[in-house]
Amino acid sequence: MEIQYWWFLALPFFFGLGWTAARIDLKHLLSESRALPQSYFKGLNFLMNEQPDKAIEAFVDVIKVEPQTIELHFALGNLFRRRGEIMRAIKMHQSLLERDDLDEEQKLYTLFEIAQDYLKAGLLDRAEESFSKLEGTMYAESSLKFLLEIFEQEKDWLKAVTTAERLAKLSGQSYQKEIANFYCELASQEMMNSRTDDARMHLDDALSVHRRCVRSNVLLGDLEAGQGHFEEAISAWKRIESQSPDHLCLVSSKMLDAFGRAERFEEGLRLLKGYLSNYPSVELLNVVFDAELKSHGMEAAYHLVRDELRRHPSLMGLDRLLEAQLMEAPIERRKDLELIKNLVHQHAQNLAQYRCESCGFNAKQFYWHCPACGGWETFPPKQSEER
Repeated sequence: MEIQYWWFLALPFFFGLGWTAARIDLKHLLSESRALPQSYFKGLNFLMNEQPDKAIEAFVDVIKVEPQTIELHFALGNLFRRRGEIMRAIKMHQSLLERDDLDEEQKLYTLFEIAQDYLKAGLLDRAEESFSKLEGTMYAESSLKFLLEIFEQEKDWLKAVTTAERLAKLSGQSYQKEIANFYCELASQEMMNSRTDDARMHLDDALSVHRRCVRSNVLLGDLEAGQGHFEEAISAWKRIESQSPDHLCLVSSKMLDAFGRAERFEEGLRLLKGYLSNYPSVELLNVVFDAELKSHGMEAAYHLVRDELRRHPSLMGLDRLLEAQLMEAPIERRKDLELIKNLVHQHAQNLAQYRCESCGFNAKQFYWHCPACGGWETFPPKQSEER
């Protein structure tokens, strides 16, 4: 490619243009800087020196001098809420809502922010009212999620059902698991008040929403057993196998008791042994071991737990094996065996926990609703020995 000599003549021209533009931008920047209050630069300096409390106070002074700094209002309001200074956050956002110079988008954002302030402060009625005003706006989906959280806290399960249905339509995501559990919560309330017909209706609703809702058959079995309908209770609990076999351990003890009350104990024990073989769990082993010990004696119980431990080794299974050995051990060996068993039992009890698959929260009891993250059916029905 040949060099055109006129290019050299053009270079000074383009350099001059660049120099002029830089001067203009610099003048603009300097004029904006002079317009900012001194407190603004103090705040930045405090931030640079990791003094957040002093920085916040400096920025508050900026707002007093320059009330037009709307973005700074938003930033400080969010910061106050994250720091737990809820009342300061509410006052900041309320002052914005009272202004007439906000555009429609800024008003909606302010309303969304103050609704979160109310929720964090525990002012659920005000939070619900504020979030409800955002229906049909760009914050509708997020507001519905917060509303669902509010109704769960208030245990207003009917509103929770309605909100989850609206959220499913708006987001395109499935909320059938959550809705089914809301119906189960309603059924539990009705069962506590001895309104069995209403409880059955809610359990039917749960299954119509989510056919694999194990909890509905757990509760239906409890309802039938409570009324003395043991055959119906057994049928309800047996249906869990087609939904989630791992959850059978949650009803194994109640199922065996129902078989006993229906004078079919041995049949129930055989059924649970089959479950143990196909869907092994320590919880199920404990129930079958105790039943085998009671029904057929120590030797049968020992062989049962020994064979199961060989198939599926676990510390909790070893605990039951040592228990069986201790029963028939000679007197001179019992002290040593008892010492070993106590150590294993204590360690097994410390390790055996249910763990939320969503947040990792550990608990000694099984939950349908995680107390930590609020997830539904996030706990596997089997205890884990992992740490």
